[in-house]
Amino acid sequence: MNFIQRPLQLIPPSPVQDCVHGLCKKSFTMNRNKREKEYYSIDVGDSTFTVLKLCASFNGFCVQRNVAIKKLSRPFQNQTHAKRAYRELVLMKCVNHKNIIGLLNVFTPQKTLEEFQDVYLVMELMDANLCQVIQMELDHERLSYLLYQMLCGIKHLHAAGIIHRDLKPSNIVVKSDCTLKILDFGLARTAATGLLMTPYVVTRYYRAPEVILGMGYQANVDIWAVGCIMAEMVRHKILFPGRDYIDQWNKVIEQLGTPSQEFLMKLNQSVRTYVENRPRYAGYTFEKLFPDVLFHADSEHNKLKASQARDLLSKMLVIDASKRISVDEALQHPYINVWYDPTEVEAPPPAITDKQLDEREHTVEEWKELIYKEVLDWEERTKNGVIKGQPASIAQVQQ
Repeated sequence: MNFIQRPLQLIPPSPVQDCVHGLCKKSFTMNRNKREKEYYSIDVGDSTFTVLKLCASFNGFCVQRNVAIKKLSRPFQNQTHAKRAYRELVLMKCVNHKNIIGLLNVFTPQKTLEEFQDVYLVMELMDANLCQVIQMELDHERLSYLLYQMLCGIKHLHAAGIIHRDLKPSNIVVKSDCTLKILDFGLARTAATGLLMTPYVVTRYYRAPEVILGMGYQANVDIWAVGCIMAEMVRHKILFPGRDYIDQWNKVIEQLGTPSQEFLMKLNQSVRTYVENRPRYAGYTFEKLFPDVLFHADSEHNKLKASQARDLLSKMLVIDASKRISVDEALQHPYINVWYDPTEVEAPPPAITDKQLDEREHTVEEWKELIYKEVLDWEERTKNGVIKGQPASIAQVQQ
């Protein structure tokens, strides 16, 4: 159904951009006949990366490829950090979709469980994150195509019961040809019907009302975040820039209006009392929040219009989650479905190998052993420090 030739040009092509997907770059060479793993150290900010010299042979030649290397931040300082590190590693090993960042390798420079302290994830290198794209004037084609890809990636996760929970511009990366990928699964978790999940989720500006109000949440908590990101791409500024939890709620109702009594009755008594005692706001229409002047002229193909973009925003930015659009409904929206490709939208869901991923509770040492086993399992499937078929020899690192 797509009516525009892909790929679209988004940003000027660039070999490797500093301070975008990674923090610094360093090139190196290695004799292709040398099979042992070698490491080098590099300082990045206040952290030291000890990383593999990555190289792979293709038809007898060492083929170069740019990669991003993420060092998991202090994974064993406490149980929470250790569980997040395990969750991120396990989920990244399971997902396989063109709009989810690909995991190319996992390694540690330490040789034994006793020494084990650092975990490095090697991923595809992209050109920029969405923070930079937000500052650009996007036409309807590029805006809708980026949103379509976001929704495809989210649907792939939701199909496996995975809620990302931390969608924000810095966790979404793009290439110059408008290709988009979602990354960072440190807070992602598998969904459970009726489960009151932890409120520690999503950078404040992208928190859904049900999270702010302690109501528990389901998969479409990610759709609220997409709505906030879309609004930011249109307005070039944060939609709900709350200073704290309470101010975040105030920013939401000032613009969208105080929710109905039907919604308020879903809150627990103390939260409902607080919300009812706040000043009542009528809110603004979406025509007022997102006037035509914020958009480029309607698509020359006469397919995409500002009115459609506003309609999609109005269906994602709904305070009552039970009335908010789902990812499947969003993919069928007229502003999005012009790109619909069944191979992308209906890709097989990831198979979660650890069925008790979120119910697990362990000591730090037990988490450490589980993560170490995951790293060793990955290393068993690699040759010369790089996953088969994924050559790389120029690394860019990130914290």
